[in-house]
Amino acid sequence: MWWLMAGSKGGKTRSRILLALNTRPSNAHQLSEQLSLDYTTVRHHLETLKKYQLITVQGEGYGNLYFISDKLEKNLSDFKEICKTIGLDSGTLEKSGEEHG
Repeated sequence: MWWLMAGSKGGKTRSRILLALNTRPSNAHQLSEQLSLDYTTVRHHLETLKKYQLITVQGEGYGNLYFISDKLEKNLSDFKEICKTIGLDSGTLEKSGEEHG
């Protein structure tokens, strides 16, 4: 997870997406508006996060809803440290219950 978020181009954007998804599951369009990112950029990073099993998806097509995965939930403390290192506020990770890179 360290390399994906802090050691690669686009890691900060992927971290911002994860922080947003932890606050509220969203589709790609909602994320692009919320984070002021290009829709294709968001889709690219969602595919990367899905590949590394850090998010899950429900639904089909345009309205897919993305959620943080159990794998990420189990590693929130590591993710918080990474966010701190790259200068992001991970406060939104408390949960009850760039461009292409």
